[in-house]
Amino acid sequence: MSQPTRRTFLKQTAAMGLGATWAFAGATASGRVLGANDRIRIAVAGINGRGGAHIQGFLDAKNVEVAALVDVDSRLFAKKAAYVKEKAGNTPKCYQDIRKLLEDDTIDAVSIATPNHWHALMTIWACQAGKHVYVEKPCCHNVFEGRKAVEAARKYSRIVQHGTQQRSDRGRANEMAAIHSGKYGKLLVSKAYASKPRWSIGFKPDVAPPTELDYDIWLGPAQKRPYNENLVHYNWHWFWDFGNGEIGNQGVHQMDVARWAIKDATLPNRVWSLGGRWVETPDHKDQAETPNMLLSVFEYGDVLLVFESHGLVRRKPQGAKRQFPDRVDNEFYTTEGRVAGEKFYPNGGGDPERIPDQGVRVTPGGPFGSFIAALRGGRVEDVNGDILDAHYSCAPCHLGNISYRLGQSAAFGKTPDQLGDNPRVVESFRSLEENLDGVGVKLSETTYQLGPALEFDPKTEKFVANDSANALLTRAYREGFVVPEEV
Repeated sequence: MSQPTRRTFLKQTAAMGLGATWAFAGATASGRVLGANDRIRIAVAGINGRGGAHIQGFLDAKNVEVAALVDVDSRLFAKKAAYVKEKAGNTPKCYQDIRKLLEDDTIDAVSIATPNHWHALMTIWACQAGKHVYVEKPCCHNVFEGRKAVEAARKYSRIVQHGTQQRSDRGRANEMAAIHSGKYGKLLVSKAYASKPRWSIGFKPDVAPPTELDYDIWLGPAQKRPYNENLVHYNWHWFWDFGNGEIGNQGVHQMDVARWAIKDATLPNRVWSLGGRWVETPDHKDQAETPNMLLSVFEYGDVLLVFESHGLVRRKPQGAKRQFPDRVDNEFYTTEGRVAGEKFYPNGGGDPERIPDQGVRVTPGGPFGSFIAALRGGRVEDVNGDILDAHYSCAPCHLGNISYRLGQSAAFGKTPDQLGDNPRVVESFRSLEENLDGVGVKLSETTYQLGPALEFDPKTEKFVANDSANALLTRAYREGFVVPEEV
């Protein structure tokens, strides 16, 4: 089947007497406006891993039907469909090809939990086909795709919600409002931590894909390459063609909060990164490509956003000095102290202060509940994490990776010039060194990758006078799976 296009989409809508756009954001591909009592029919795309949470989230929602399942691996269908039947009483239709699903005008929305490289294209196709979208983080595989997803949502008047769950946490929203108020001083550094165990994935040979898996569709926008079991179903995160490393995995959640804390922030005006990939093999190598230790620093005017990710945690290799814990967290440094865990810690010590109620509102029901509420009400402002916020929070992850990928080898022992004298940045670099040394990496015998400081224009969403960096804002797409310039 050919890729859905704007032309075919308009033909369909014209035939139904709908015109080129919808007057109501709550309308569906069939022209039906979703009311408070209408049953909403959801298709979940990508039903392994996180997709299971999507299925459960919509099964738990009132008057919502998980009507279809989409996955390139047909081995998953029997078990997942039986689960829906057991819990809800209906048997969902199953599709390997998202394009076939999008032909079904009875589907109101698509919930996307596929690998990252499919997120934006599937979002755009769904919007073109008149479907609303819930898309997992990151909403895009690169910066270009994020902007196109925003354009598609707005052009076709679709609700598109991002899977950054902390936008549904009223406590977190209350904390953000307090920081924005200035009561606790001017924000200086917004710091994010996304440290989870990311050790070796080893090496696996290229083999023939399972007959039940449509590997061509799995590759989608990416270029052809042999099938490898280190790609399907999870370790694709650590390959540039499909994932974005930990900063684009767990890190998107903490990046979203870190940017959220910077009042009215969109995109940074400067970025640099450093890090590397170290695993517990003698030569510290495995098949993966992305860093598992990373420090990225972003300038938003006079506020710094510092992102720190350590993957050598929750394990003590033989001969290691110590084991390092996970850390998935955010904290915020102001002129008057530090905000963390919904408390304010003043400079100079003293008892922490619990942040009082700021009168903020989030749509109840968690991320899936807010999505359903927005569909019923036809109001973009009801979603906890709109696609525009998604783009602005995912883009820094991609920008940090771009600096890293353009980096050069640097030796430990000399402090890199990029660190400057900001104590929060310096302590993050020292923490990286301590982690490496503590798990047995000899700093004198290894190097790290030091990325250049890149100037970025938030208005044009391009790097300033840097063709090499700008080339990495997008990718070469495979025919039939192109993220279009014109959505």
